[in-house]
Amino acid sequence: MAAVIVGVAWPCLPQSASTWQSAAAQAVRSAPQARIVVLDIASGRVLAASRLADASRTLAAPGSTLKPLVLYGLISAGRWDASRRIACSRTLRIAGRSLSCSHPPADPMDARQALAWSCNTYFAAVGASLAPGELRRLLAPSGLLGQTGIATNEAVSELRDPRTLDEASLAVLGVDGIRVTPLELAVAYRWLAMQLAAHPASNAAQIVAAGMSDSASFGIAASASLGGVAVAGKTGTANMGPGTPSHGWFVGLAPASRPTVVVAVYLPVGHGANAAEVAADLLEHSPLEQIRP
Repeated sequence: MAAVIVGVAWPCLPQSASTWQSAAAQAVRSAPQARIVVLDIASGRVLAASRLADASRTLAAPGSTLKPLVLYGLISAGRWDASRRIACSRTLRIAGRSLSCSHPPADPMDARQALAWSCNTYFAAVGASLAPGELRRLLAPSGLLGQTGIATNEAVSELRDPRTLDEASLAVLGVDGIRVTPLELAVAYRWLAMQLAAHPASNAAQIVAAGMSDSASFGIAASASLGGVAVAGKTGTANMGPGTPSHGWFVGLAPASRPTVVVAVYLPVGHGANAAEVAADLLEHSPLEQIRP
């Protein structure tokens, strides 16, 4: 059986790191196969990890965790109107794949609502709007498409540049044409956190920050809030092809109002909601302040 690494023996870690390590150890009791990474946003330091080697070498489709990164880049570039509303029937098929939405029936959604409820119909339209090569250009600044330098012998993400509208939509939905490691995804969300902090008044920052906060408080990732810490984040569920089990993701910024850490959870078998529950367990035992009743 593979060893579980909880925490990293970095020299001179701040006192809070020992608490994060304990929180990670608590979280993996109910999910021993989970890959967990906790990054300090300010420094990029790993505060705690479970199965760090696996987190740096496991390549998997990122599912809906890609949506905030793409949306931020497009709105920032003036390439997507965040006020545009798109109706969703909750039934979606692309290139023979069933990608139906799991959110409740709703009126046509704008960008913030679509992010909160992870509307696949909305983000399929986002994908269909991309120009050739644009997805790679959007993701490259985040660090998602290369080694992080945090671990040894890291795997490198794989992105197949979309050639058709269907391929672009599937890539933005994170289900085909792209595979990343949990460590790369954690680093990309650290980049996103720094962008949100550097440009708080921008439309892109306000929409994406609010959409992720909504998602983890009452939206599709609401189980992440069960740990009593306000978090802004996104779940993702995908598989590696027909007949393969689903894997689940949660990546979030905490605390939501002034993030200091990125929490990334990957479950090799499971759904995004399951990964969000692991994140909630981690946050419940973390040094972050609990929400006052």
